[in-house]
Amino acid sequence: MFIMKAKHRKTLSAIFAKPTKANIKFSDIESLIEALGGEIREGDGSRVVLELSGTREYAHRPHPGKEANKYMVEKIRDWLTDLEVTP
Repeated sequence: MFIMKAKHRKTLSAIFAKPTKANIKFSDIESLIEALGGEIREGDGSRVVLELSGTREYAHRPHPGKEANKYMVEKIRDWLTDLEVTP
């Protein structure tokens, strides 16, 4: 079990909010994954690999903005749900 800071709990709640939010900073999502005991690995270009509980999710860092697109938030929500991570 991991103890999350208030910022991580807020990010997790934002990921699970409906309708899907489009103002979640991707760096906050990366920080949440690390707080849950996961790792972030750099790929080619803007590609990153999010690893948690022996599973991987592939993503692209947004550019030029900082916020994750809605489809990326939904993809990460589904991944976290499969891992039984909930707010």
